[in-house]
Amino acid sequence: MRRLLKLLGIYKLYEKWLYSQIKGKPVPSHVAIILDGNRRWARRRGLPPWYGHEEGARKAKQVLRWLLDLGVTTVTLYVLSTENLRRDPVELSKLFEVIEKYLRDSLRDPLIFENEVKFKAIGKLDLLPKGIRDLIAELEDRTRGFSRHFLNVAIAYGGRSEIVEAVRKLARDVRNGKVDPSEISEELFEKYLFTSYLPNPSPDLIVRTSGEERLSNFLLWQSAYSELCFLDVYWPEFRRIDLLRAIRIYQRRARRFGL
Repeated sequence: MRRLLKLLGIYKLYEKWLYSQIKGKPVPSHVAIILDGNRRWARRRGLPPWYGHEEGARKAKQVLRWLLDLGVTTVTLYVLSTENLRRDPVELSKLFEVIEKYLRDSLRDPLIFENEVKFKAIGKLDLLPKGIRDLIAELEDRTRGFSRHFLNVAIAYGGRSEIVEAVRKLARDVRNGKVDPSEISEELFEKYLFTSYLPNPSPDLIVRTSGEERLSNFLLWQSAYSELCFLDVYWPEFRRIDLLRAIRIYQRRARRFGL
């Protein structure tokens, strides 16, 4: 049915109508996405899970382009959790190959450099293979001077471990006399988080694909007042229509920073 509707041009008409619905209204400054459903997408087609990861990586690049075109300043993608590192070694090896390939491609990607996208990986990077860590460091270095747009890739990431690490750093500064305990506030604590360098560290909108309705240890501190949108579509099948729908949902909500 989806293929038939596409052939008939229905999707394209619906996409244009959706865009007219959000055009001229405020778009979220920071959009975070939990890229979920790669393995199930592959399984449904009788393919090994790494085919889903490959398709998911292609989709991530496409969605980044859509977000930049819509005027979103900051994008955070949840690619790999610390829990995911316990998966089958063969699948992990294939996944690391996909990540390494797309990091290497990003080093010469016009999408990154023409849009002046500052890249940063957040998470326990020491748990990643050296080849990936080296590529991350190179891409971060090449984009260090950019400030128009920001792309954060959460990889080997866990929200709880991020908070624990921030507490550790803050406790160290208190012990060394750099911070007085009476000075500790939410604003100060945020400076110890992975996202501290961002002009807008807290996502306005968090989107999760695959139909699951939970954050799964993602940006636990930063998401306190984020609008949440859960979509019943596997990540490799995510369409521009789905993104426009998510932004329209965001625009229709009355944001309350409290109750």
